[in-house]
Amino acid sequence: MDDEDGYFGERVAATYDETAEVYRPGAADAAAEVLAGLAGSGRALELGIGTGRIALPLARRGVDVHGIDLSRAMVARLRAKPGGEAIGVTIGDFAATRVDGTFSLVYLVFNTIMNLTSQDAQVACFRTAADHLEPGGCFVIEVGVPDLRRLPPGQTMVPWQVTPERWAFDLYDVATQAMSSNYITVEDGRGEYRSIPFRYVWPAELDLMARLAGMRLRDRWDSWTREPFTSESRQHVSVWEKVS
Repeated sequence: MDDEDGYFGERVAATYDETAEVYRPGAADAAAEVLAGLAGSGRALELGIGTGRIALPLARRGVDVHGIDLSRAMVARLRAKPGGEAIGVTIGDFAATRVDGTFSLVYLVFNTIMNLTSQDAQVACFRTAADHLEPGGCFVIEVGVPDLRRLPPGQTMVPWQVTPERWAFDLYDVATQAMSSNYITVEDGRGEYRSIPFRYVWPAELDLMARLAGMRLRDRWDSWTREPFTSESRQHVSVWEKVS
């Protein structure tokens, strides 16, 4: 992954908890409820723990949570929240960093798998997750389905927010599966442009990564409500089980 100052430094950390799509009412609790059930009486490891949006409600449900994150600025926000000091966090790249012990649950939410911008890094992430899991333990990913159906013929850009002060759009390269989220903001007459790179990934591709890491698909839902995943779903929550 890129270093924290590039994409998830203090500037992003300071406003991350205000992001509307991250903090939809009830979204964190719905995710924590499902994850708590999967963790059972075991420990949970969050890859990309960030500001603790999921880890804190999961810990309040009695689950022993540890996290890995590259951004000290994001983790500082977690530490400042009630209960945040009690959650162990290892600073490092979640695709490769190893922590002590094993876990009954490893999870990676809110499209964070796409922050790994190469297939090799995404494959390594699955192997890292499997290395941390007990036999029978679960690896959970929440990620969007690539939105290529919204691309106009011959175009590579999908705008998703247009206001007088802000224009946000995604750019896709279908040959490499590279994409980026791009933001143009205007404040006090001054414009600013910011771009964050990602690599989009298909559900079937994730299933193959899981197989390479010794895991098999157990469940795939449209969302944390466990509604069925269909051809019309724009995201999925997938659960893979370690088989050995």
